[in-house]
Amino acid sequence: MHNADHLPARTVPAAGAPATVLLAPGERTPAERYDVALLDLDGVVYKGAAAVPGAVAALAQARAAGLRLAFVTNNASRSPSSVAEHLSALGVPASGADVVTSAQAAASLIAARFPAGSAVLVVGAIALRLALRERGLRPVSVAAERPVAVVQGYTPDLSYGLLTEAVLAVRAGALYIASNADPTLPTARGLQPGNGSLLQVVITATGVRPVVAGKPEPPLHAEAMARTGAARPLVVGDRLDTDIEGAVRGGADSLLVLTGVSTPLDAVLAPAGQRPTYLAAGLAGLLEPQPAVGQRGSAGREPASAGSDGAGSLGGESGGGVFLCGGWEVRRAGDLVDGSAPVTLSGSGAWIDGLRALCAAAWSAGQLTHGQVSAAVEALGPPR
Repeated sequence: MHNADHLPARTVPAAGAPATVLLAPGERTPAERYDVALLDLDGVVYKGAAAVPGAVAALAQARAAGLRLAFVTNNASRSPSSVAEHLSALGVPASGADVVTSAQAAASLIAARFPAGSAVLVVGAIALRLALRERGLRPVSVAAERPVAVVQGYTPDLSYGLLTEAVLAVRAGALYIASNADPTLPTARGLQPGNGSLLQVVITATGVRPVVAGKPEPPLHAEAMARTGAARPLVVGDRLDTDIEGAVRGGADSLLVLTGVSTPLDAVLAPAGQRPTYLAAGLAGLLEPQPAVGQRGSAGREPASAGSDGAGSLGGESGGGVFLCGGWEVRRAGDLVDGSAPVTLSGSGAWIDGLRALCAAAWSAGQLTHGQVSAAVEALGPPR
């Protein structure tokens, strides 16, 4: 882990399943425990042109608490300076140096393999061309230039002609690089096709899959670490399959906010490689201590006393049990392996605490099914 003072893992072994790290609680807020927040943008700070409700105020308070902010995005369609201007206009002061993009990570991948001045065919926006020039590479638009690589990033005005040039170059042997592979892009109008969907044209026509620079692959996380100099980073994102998985693969702690793509049900069903360190409704979670999730066995055994950082130690009961957070109780039946025994929820209080208890119950059991947890998530109600 990058975080030197990370709490000891809280684990609950389930019968026949490996121990699983659960949500890490503590008296200190995430803003106090980390030096840099590596924040995703789309669905976290803003959606389209507008800020996510509460995001601007939360980031200002996190900064005032001493947390440095960096903005790390899989969207390669805008330059760091353009993103910084957008953030500043929303009330989040930023410079181009505070922004790290998948376009920069893709350019670094190519520059590590080919000499300066090499031709690279660009399927994407001007921001991708600028990132290549920053690394001393020469962007081109036609396969006749014999590019050493093709790099594809999201752009809303992608043309058939440019895709054709990319296909010809890849079939001729050019290295195929993708800025990212997100299938969708969150906007104010809803989810729209992302770069991952657009990649399928070239993949289908060539049979070649690209090397991906963006989250969850390591290059973008490495680029962000190098550019920020973070010692104890916290990755903040709205997607389990990009932001959170990328943090897990990069050895960093993470905060999942439920303002974008991933839903409460997605969080409960998250596989082991996509489970966040923290859960929050939005960026205000940077300023709130995570409450402990306690456990007592199905026979009524009470949870152990809190640790030195306020963390309730989860017991090692295999099979069933009751998971407690805030005013919520989650009951897990003893035999979950047949895929039929449901997880049940009761109580009241902040819905995010109920979700934390649900996640602890589900994750400690290994991997549950939609049918086992969907009714409990529905009982929790929508985020509010």
